[in-house]
Amino acid sequence: MDDILRMGGRDIENRLFIGTGKFSGYKVMKEALEASGADVVTVALRRVDSGSDTEDILKYIPEKCILVPNTSGARDAEEAVRIARLAKAAGCGNWVKIEIIRDNKYLLPDNLETVKATEILAKEDFIILPYMSPDLSMARRLVDAGAAAIMPLGSPIGSNRGIKTKELVEILINEIKLPIIVDAGLGVPSSACECMEMGCAAVLVNTAIAIAEDPVDMAKAFSAAVRAGRLAHLAGVPRSTSDGRPSSPLTGFLRDR
Repeated sequence: MDDILRMGGRDIENRLFIGTGKFSGYKVMKEALEASGADVVTVALRRVDSGSDTEDILKYIPEKCILVPNTSGARDAEEAVRIARLAKAAGCGNWVKIEIIRDNKYLLPDNLETVKATEILAKEDFIILPYMSPDLSMARRLVDAGAAAIMPLGSPIGSNRGIKTKELVEILINEIKLPIIVDAGLGVPSSACECMEMGCAAVLVNTAIAIAEDPVDMAKAFSAAVRAGRLAHLAGVPRSTSDGRPSSPLTGFLRDR
């Protein structure tokens, strides 16, 4: 069955997106990316050094991957726009994950500044994936601004707490026509599977893979979980009930007359 995520003029088969921070080294990062089969990889611009012969992260990202620079470190729309333009000028393409954070404790995104940056960059033909706190009105503004997808957080970045925003994300899935991609906080493969069962188009995972005792096997586990969750969603996940429902009739035994 053709179950391809089409976004920004590209076909994406693997719905697990992977971030590149926190790995112990670029070699293990590359091995994890290859093991997962990821099609989309995000990278912070400050870790790209195209003019150096030493450790340039881009040399360790598989050629088949769609590279998505993120605006990590931006504190307002102006900074995010500047980072996106620099990434494009450095040869990183026109995909960008908008990440604007002023809050240093919980690392929650600034939705208003994210909308501003999206409006500017969409006019410059960027494919924009905005990271945001799940809020329906702001998601609608991002759609109008020209976003290619909506990326609500599951829980704070690096917290590994899972999808604590589940009910809000479900609202976005039901009301927003763009792909919904949960980003941040997914600490175990089962959380990624849960997101996909709900109907998310994809998930983005970094910390849980990068800091695992075996990042390569953890990348495989997340990839398998995403596939399982997607298949379950397409199959039709049964609704839960508060009472028991027998799988076999409770009458008609041999002793009954």
